[in-house]
Amino acid sequence: MRLWSLEGNRQRLDGGAMFGNVPRALWQQWLVPDAENRLEFACRCLLAEDVDGATVLFETGIGAFFNPKLKARFGVLEDEHVLLRSLSERGLRHEDVDFVVLSHLHFDHAGGLLSAFEEGQPPRLLFPNARFVVSRTAWERALAPHPRDRASFIPELPELLRASGRLEIADGPEVTSLGSRVRFEYSDGHTPGLALATVGGDGGVVFCADLIPGRPWVHLPVTMGYDRYPERLIDEKRRFLTDKIARGVRLFFTHDLTCAVATPRQEGERFGVTAERGSLDGDEL
Repeated sequence: MRLWSLEGNRQRLDGGAMFGNVPRALWQQWLVPDAENRLEFACRCLLAEDVDGATVLFETGIGAFFNPKLKARFGVLEDEHVLLRSLSERGLRHEDVDFVVLSHLHFDHAGGLLSAFEEGQPPRLLFPNARFVVSRTAWERALAPHPRDRASFIPELPELLRASGRLEIADGPEVTSLGSRVRFEYSDGHTPGLALATVGGDGGVVFCADLIPGRPWVHLPVTMGYDRYPERLIDEKRRFLTDKIARGVRLFFTHDLTCAVATPRQEGERFGVTAERGSLDGDEL
């Protein structure tokens, strides 16, 4: 099995929203805001080749499905569907992907499932040969969002996934069709049913999604304003990081602009990372 990090479309988001109760005087030491107080973030995906013969893509980033007005509102930077270009650079098309594993269905994690915006055309689902894996609770949340996060979902997406006939619901540590080389655990602090997928078991890599979007959020008190239950999320992070350190599992970051993967560590009560890398380039597990 080989792992690759794939870049998707980037976006700019409000610094205060991304760092919750962390004051700007502190977070601007980590990232530099623009004139509108926005920070630039990656929407990075993980590609695993030869997972028992299958090609598995973990998330699809934000993509380019927004119309121009919403594209500007949500700070999406590129016009093209960058993930498709990243796949092409690996010699792959979206038609070659066998599974797309989604931690949840917020648009910055699932928008890349859709084709780029075309005036007058309805959204079109990509990855025609893939099975789409999403947790039961995250799926139910997308069908009936709470007013607090309704704007984070793509209204048309659930029906497109259901109509594909290739939607697979995860509600335990394994999905039968993926086998034991991809294992799931779940978190509710950011959004109900956030599925955290570890590929390769002990010594492997875990897709941290929005439990830990990047290196600054490894520090337990740092949460996002978007998080549903920040105190619960902090408790989940503590258990999660303690487990990954014990099992030698590296962390894969979707939103960290310059770091794709790092090894978690603990010094006293404080968690951090070491062995930071900007990309995965065919790492073998």
